[in-house]
Amino acid sequence: MDAGKAIFETVDKLRQRRTAPLVLELDLTEGLTEGPPTDPLTAVLSIRKPRLSDVLGGLRRARTDSRVKALVVRIGSNPIGLAMVQELREAVTRFRASGKLTVAFGETFGEFASGTVPYYLASAFERVYLQPSGDVGLTGVALEQRFLKGALTKLGVGVAMGQRHEYKTAPNTFTHDHMTEPHRESTGRILESVVDELVAGIAEGRRLDPGKVRELIDRGPFIGAEAQEAGLVDGLAYRDEVYDEVKRAAGADAHLQYVARYAKAANLRRLPQPTAPGIALVHGIGQIRTGRSGRSPLGGCGAMGSDTVSAALRAARRDDHVKAVVFRVDSPGGSYVASDTIWREVVLTRKVKPVIVSMGDVAASGGYFVSMAADRIFAQPGTLTGSIGVFGGKPVLAELLERIGVTSELMAEGVNAGMFSTSREFSPEQWQRVNAWLDRIYDDFVGKVAQGRGLDRDRAHELARGRVWTGADARERGLVDELGGLEDALAAARKRAGLAEDAPVRHFPKTHPLERLRGPESSEDKTAALARVRLDAWGPLARLSAELGLPAAGPLSTPWLTIR
Repeated sequence: MDAGKAIFETVDKLRQRRTAPLVLELDLTEGLTEGPPTDPLTAVLSIRKPRLSDVLGGLRRARTDSRVKALVVRIGSNPIGLAMVQELREAVTRFRASGKLTVAFGETFGEFASGTVPYYLASAFERVYLQPSGDVGLTGVALEQRFLKGALTKLGVGVAMGQRHEYKTAPNTFTHDHMTEPHRESTGRILESVVDELVAGIAEGRRLDPGKVRELIDRGPFIGAEAQEAGLVDGLAYRDEVYDEVKRAAGADAHLQYVARYAKAANLRRLPQPTAPGIALVHGIGQIRTGRSGRSPLGGCGAMGSDTVSAALRAARRDDHVKAVVFRVDSPGGSYVASDTIWREVVLTRKVKPVIVSMGDVAASGGYFVSMAADRIFAQPGTLTGSIGVFGGKPVLAELLERIGVTSELMAEGVNAGMFSTSREFSPEQWQRVNAWLDRIYDDFVGKVAQGRGLDRDRAHELARGRVWTGADARERGLVDELGGLEDALAAARKRAGLAEDAPVRHFPKTHPLERLRGPESSEDKTAALARVRLDAWGPLARLSAELGLPAAGPLSTPWLTIR
């Protein structure tokens, strides 16, 4: 009898949970991941981080779900990029417009540190609460550039570097001890554009005059009570007090559920047929390189491998159930050859079906190269993009090696066989080859920008020259088409392909576990797009290990003579 009663009560509780009002929760204290894990290591490292696409999709679906009554978000100090924050703000604003309660809670928005961007995210919510001991570090935006030339000179390290053109300022870190005028000009404009966005967003969210917001920025940071008096927060409260208030507003029996969990459950309930027409979502994240995507066991950022992304685009192009492709790019660039490989696959895919690019926090240099051939490009106002240029060179370690007693002898057959040795400078003849290489890459880059963006070559060069633009400025200049995020790009892809607004989105490549085990049949097989943990196991120490003569395969292998 007792067992039957227990079963009945359990079933009743499950029924109540399925019908009870929902309060969606999002914990941003661990940050967000941009896309699906590219390899097993990434999957483990990001296991506690919600995925951006799940959050955006969950909030979109929740807008029309009568069960969902409110959204509460805990904002932490773990940095999230400005463009990603703007995507979240858009999603929250649309959710809020559906008439549902939105609440942001932070233990602090900067603990003796800048909290401008986290607070900018919080300002999109109807109510903002701060723990009584917390602060609001609304102080504006600063970009600090450190220059290593003096330190390198003291160490006996020279830098042989060329660049195209004056706004391609990455090499300045090593070749200058101050900002050049083009460097100062472009950095100043980025700051102005970003602050304009922050001020406008905070003013709208908190119903303040933009001039008042600028005044508050100059007065910050704020102690909690000062922030409440200034109208930056609605109250000082602890987590339990905030959550209790939200649950009361939603209903006495309200159930709390993470947004990502809600999104996945909703997707399972509405699982589309495998043959249903839909959108392919391909991610290109991290430094661009030849080979496959992945990361090293020793750490460092993930990489966008040209083999991986190209295979994913080919698989999407050849899938008859895919009617359009959204290519999500979040990359500062990298290898020119790898970028060109991916660009070619975008061009080929666009001939068959629409390709829409959605830019993340950064899609610059090579990140712009792989994007520029798409039918349409979406970027957030705070996305960093452009940087259409190139630089290349090498450190010269001759003096440093001499100081520490390291000697080297180079034997070579061929005048330029030792050209890339770091123990000697480029000869005048070798500099001619370096400059020819830089000119070739820059000319190709600018020509493809002109072709892809419908610009004449002179205008493309004027916008290039290595200059970085914010998404807002890039749109004004025709380098991107629309301001918006991933959800906007997916909606545009559905519309362009003539699909329904709820047409399914499939991450590419999506493979069965057995397919992962058997390996690809050829480079045309979709499993060829799978990433890996890199076997060049020095990871971020790879360049240093090579200079020290250590084997590229890693610390657990036998050294051998390296021929360069």
